[in-house]
Amino acid sequence: MTGKCAIVGDGDSIMVFKAAGVDSFPALDAKNAREILRKVAREYSVIFLTEELARELGDFLKRFDEAPYPVVLTIPSKNGSTGFGAEEIRRASERALGVDLFTNE
Repeated sequence: MTGKCAIVGDGDSIMVFKAAGVDSFPALDAKNAREILRKVAREYSVIFLTEELARELGDFLKRFDEAPYPVVLTIPSKNGSTGFGAEEIRRASERALGVDLFTNE
């Protein structure tokens, strides 16, 4: 694995990444995305996944939490952010550091 990046999501949401040279994998639904993730996880260091699919694949994505690679990052889709990706980053940083860095208190 040599720092390769991929994106998995609906066709419209991944189009800009494809134009930028990121390996893009269109997924029709969560089941299809799960199959794609199983295949690309062996080859890519960073995998971007749209929020809609990530929300549906929550339990499946936990398998990537403890491994150093691949890093699966949740990003907004063409529909905009639902806040799910930011919440995932907040939870991961709190788990890793023992403190919530994102609170305003």
